[in-house]
Amino acid sequence: MNKPIVAISMGDPASIGPEIAVKALLQDAVHAQCRPILIGDAAVFQQIIGLLQLPAVIHPVQNVKEADFVKGTIDVLDLGITDISKLQFGKIDSNCGEASFQAVKKMIELALAGEVDATVTGPINKKSINEAGHHFAGHTEIYAHYTGTKKYAMLLVEDHINVIHVSTHVSLRQACDLVKKERILEVIELIVDGLKKLGKTNLKIGVAGLNPHAGDSGLFGTEDDLEIAPAVEAARNRGYEVEGPVPPDTLFAKAATGAYGGVVAMYHDQGHIPFKLAGFKWNAAKQKMDSVKGVNITLGLPIIRTSVDHGTAFEIAGKGIASADAMILAIESAVQLAKNKS
Repeated sequence: MNKPIVAISMGDPASIGPEIAVKALLQDAVHAQCRPILIGDAAVFQQIIGLLQLPAVIHPVQNVKEADFVKGTIDVLDLGITDISKLQFGKIDSNCGEASFQAVKKMIELALAGEVDATVTGPINKKSINEAGHHFAGHTEIYAHYTGTKKYAMLLVEDHINVIHVSTHVSLRQACDLVKKERILEVIELIVDGLKKLGKTNLKIGVAGLNPHAGDSGLFGTEDDLEIAPAVEAARNRGYEVEGPVPPDTLFAKAATGAYGGVVAMYHDQGHIPFKLAGFKWNAAKQKMDSVKGVNITLGLPIIRTSVDHGTAFEIAGKGIASADAMILAIESAVQLAKNKS
């Protein structure tokens, strides 16, 4: 009973979220590490189990204390929001947005109250959530809002590349304006702390440039010289092993071979594209992903939040072919962070 309790949200009911959550909880390795409980709608999980003929039984509960934590019997803290008679896989729907949002909000409340040790989020559809009246850009912003967190960042974790972002869900124009010394220094400190809590030993950090060739001494922009380089110098003065600004076209190639334990990306796609190139394996013949590996961790929060680093995959929802690899890795990362809670 000393294993951490890990709450896992169902994600959007019309997505692959419920499927990968159930598939993950059928794995011996998950139960060996933690006591998992799903947060969402029992009817949604019951439907996916019946549709895909998965070997599991749903156990609806009203609070964490009622959970049995027995493999094969899946505990679901039942919110009863989704209208199952109207649920259509792969469709944007405000009811699904409401259900997925409330599952996340409930997990945050449970973690803040100390009833669960960590939270893991399934994929949500941002448009569905916004149509339900909840105007957030994504999970990261929801967690920051409900925990009152001001300094936070997104860390992506994969076998070979660990990348944190200076900015995420903003326009590219806004992202350039957010490249500031103070923020870069902040995320350097966050990633080193996060890597330590994940048990990583390589703490050398590579900081990406913003402009082509990291500005090439001011020829292609001044942000690299005026904001990024001073942040790197300040980090070194605080005792961090850090290098940069490094042109991103070479930085990630070096990181993939272990030259850096972590990478600071200046904006969303700068970090996400190389990360997903390393962790996502597309099968062109079958027109589907053979494997989707990668974990999204929000650093700086007072609670633990990890997530799959892929979307709702509406196009394959309900078909039984979704990979639970990323969900299993997200649960494993949550457990690791729970063990190293400060």
